[in-house]
Amino acid sequence: MDEGLIWLAVAIVLAVVEVFSATIALGVLALAALVTAGTAALGLALPGQLLVFAIASAAGVVLARPVAQRYRRRPESALFGVDALVGRQAHVVEEVTGVDGRIRIGGEEWTARTFDDALVIRAGTVVDVLAIEGSTAFVHPREETWTSRPQ
Repeated sequence: MDEGLIWLAVAIVLAVVEVFSATIALGVLALAALVTAGTAALGLALPGQLLVFAIASAAGVVLARPVAQRYRRRPESALFGVDALVGRQAHVVEEVTGVDGRIRIGGEEWTARTFDDALVIRAGTVVDVLAIEGSTAFVHPREETWTSRPQ
């Protein structure tokens, strides 16, 4: 079998495994094998092919490393679900106490409570969402428009 076809087969196998493993290392080796297949097709002897493979692999790692480091250092800012609601601003729809209440976060209505049982937040007040437990948001008023419940 022609050496170029062997290198091409190695490149294809590495590329397929790369797709399933989601690592950049096997992709770099697949590209190096593809470059080596090209040099083998041009008639380069086996020792030269191995040298080309080593140089192409090293160059791929050197070029891919800064990209991988940038990706690794990127902050996880893509919160989703209820985690994305914590810290957001909401509007009180029905008076919120330590027992019950309703707020609107974006376009959705949520049951809400305060952490402080003595705190009463009137309808229309802007609040910050401090935490979400189940389907209940724990909130605190953004403005000082709240009153304390009489003891």
